[in-house]
Amino acid sequence: MGLDDKIKNAAEDLGGKAKEKTGEATGDRDLQAEGVGDQASANVKQAGEKVKDAAKDVFDDK
Repeated sequence: MGLDDKIKNAAEDLGGKAKEKTGEATGDRDLQAEGVGDQASANVKQAGEKVKDAAKDVFDDK
């Protein structure tokens, strides 16, 4: 996984956590849900990058 991708995914995850907590604190369920969605999106992207890395490692070993 590229460093740029790791940083972008981590930033999206942190931003999502911030939105979720802000939504909880203010009672804004839409903002809270948006934050949860951002976190899920970041997790999916991170998983995809890990799959790419694993596939690359398999092909590099041959």
